Amino acid sequence: MSGAFLGSVLRYGGYCLELGLILYVIGRGRFKRYAAPVAYVASVLAAECVRSYVLSHFGLSSKQYFYSYWLTDFCLALGAFFLVCAFFRRACREEEKIWGIVRPMLPMTFVLVLGISVLSLSRNYKEIYSARFIYEFEQNLYFTCLVLVTLLYILIQQTQSADDQLGLLVTGMGIQFAGPAAIFALTSLMPGSKFGPSLLAYFSPLCSLLMLLTWSYAMVRAPKHAKVAVIGQSPAWAESALSPRSSVI
Repeated sequence: MSGAFLGSVLRYGGYCLELGLILYVIGRGRFKRYAAPVAYVASVLAAECVRSYVLSHFGLSSKQYFYSYWLTDFCLALGAFFLVCAFFRRACREEEKIWGIVRPMLPMTFVLVLGISVLSLSRNYKEIYSARFIYEFEQNLYFTCLVLVTLLYILIQQTQSADDQLGLLVTGMGIQFAGPAAIFALTSLMPGSKFGPSLLAYFSPLCSLLMLLTWSYAMVRAPKHAKVAVIGQSPAWAESALSPRSSVI
């Protein structure tokens, strides 16, 4: 199987799944329940349409395609982080105490990632407006999202959530983030090598395809309430974080 054929299968397979998922959710009247993941899928599909349009009209080496590619890439990275935040809010729907802890941590994490990305270019701040800054920012943000998704999955297991579909949605996001995070790490360990970018061209779409398949199963086949909810029960770490310190006599 040639590389071009494999790339086309992954790309157009992703397009079909994205469009089919959006139409299914809207057609079934479930947009409110899946608003965040559907909005993310729609943004990915829109970004691909913009890139294809600019590529066909201006060419691969044009400035228009360069700016459209990196701008849409930056927006998709932001969208992925906001989607993780939305999943955290959905997981804490019945756990307001935990949400009170998580809510301020999410924007603080974003600011920290942004600061680290800026400091990585401390020798030349002019590159903040370049593709290199976007690359550094995406690398740091995807690693952060992968950690947040892992913590979110642990939180779902700790709270005995009745929302079984959320567990599958979070698993799909973990698959999606694992691909770019691994490739970014490989590229950092092997600077100047063409192996990392070549692998990114195939492995990242494959992870996206697996994420879409997981989400499709969650929205179409998975039961809505597969677990027994534990009302009012919070993990031990949340209770200890919120309880007042006992005075030492």
